[in-house]
Formats: sequence, structure tokens, C-alpha cells
Amino acid sequence: MVTYSFRWDVIWNNLDFLMSGFQMTLFISAISLVFALVGGLILALFDLSKFAVLRGFSLALGEIIRNTPILVQLLWVYYVLPIVFSIRVSALAGIVIGLSLYMAAFISEVYRAGIQAVPKGHREAAQVLGLTPAQSFMRIVLPQAIRMTLPPLASNFVQLIKFSSLGAVISVSEITRRGMELSSSTFRPLEIFTFIAVVYFFICWPLAMAIRIWESRLARR
Repeated sequence: MVTYSFRWDVIWNNLDFLMSGFQMTLFISAISLVFALVGGLILALFDLSKFAVLRGFSLALGEIIRNTPILVQLLWVYYVLPIVFSIRVSALAGIVIGLSLYMAAFISEVYRAGIQAVPKGHREAAQVLGLTPAQSFMRIVLPQAIRMTLPPLASNFVQLIKFSSLGAVISVSEITRRGMELSSSTFRPLEIFTFIAVVYFFICWPLAMAIRIWESRLARR
């Protein structure tokens, strides 16, 4: 029978190294979320546009992104963009661009559903009050749509945090990559990746629980 001797001291002795990767994970998640929220809104507006070209662009981009693996997209951004456009894409820029585009495609659907859920009577009332279409959208439609879409947007943020671990594939120094590097030098993958899994769990689980509570409260209103 094979016995395994746990060495959790490898975690405590290298905690600063792992936590520097954790900080990078949070940075990647936060900045990608901002870009994804803005990009998703733009795609949603294109999808609802009266111009067929914009609708076609949004539909095509969304379908391509939603129906191809995110890992393939990250590798494409990191390795193919420099070839096509002759520009150097750093690993950090690659993961941010890849995650932002991927999440924007899904967030656009959330926005679109929220915008279409706003009662038509509210838009008509805004017109009666003399608001322009742009004013009606910014003051009446968008605030209501955002309120209705906050829980699913928060769920997408949880997914984004987990997807940030794919940055390890293109050598982004987030916590998973730090774990891979530490594991290769200490030969302690069980302790290291268990610790990393626990870190992700204690980030994502409270967010997931908060979203469920939030959704249940909204449902009772």
C-alpha cells in the first residue's frame, strides 16, 4: 500500500509567491469584467439596431464566440493576432482581450433580454414627456434593464473568475500558473493545487450564494 506524506509547509513557505498570482487573478478578472460589460452593451445595442449591417455583425460575432471553446479563442488571440496584424500581444493583453470578448458575447444576451423586458408603455410614456429616443433609453430603459440583469451579470462575473485560470496556458502569472511553476520545482502538486482550488472556491462560492439570495429577493417583489 502506497502512503502519502502531506507537506503543507510548501504552501506556507511559498504563500507570498502564490498570493502574487492571486492578485494577478483578481486584476485580470476585474479589468476583463469592465471591458466585457461595455462590449456586451455595445453588442446588445447593435443587435437591437434598425441597421441590418450592425445586427448582422453582432449576430455573427456572438455566434462565433459562443460556439467555439474559450481556450481556442485565447490561443488564437495570443498566437494568431500577431501574425495577422504584425503586432506583439503580451500574455496579459491576450488573456484580457480573450476573456473580454468571450464574456461580452454572453453578457450581450443578458443585456438584450433586459432591454426587451422593459414594458413598451414606459417607452411610450417617455415619448409623451418629450424625451428623445436617446434620452428615453438612458433615463428610462437602461436603468430598468440593468436592475433586472444584475443577478445574471454577477453570475457571469463568477464564470469570468474561473476562466481567468486559463491564462496559465499562455504563461500569465496568475495563481494557477504560479501553482504550476511551484509544483514543477517542489513536486508537490496535491498540496499546491488543492490550495488553489480552495482559494477559487472561497472566492466564487460566496458570490454564488449572494446571487441566489439576490434573485430570490427580486422574485418576491
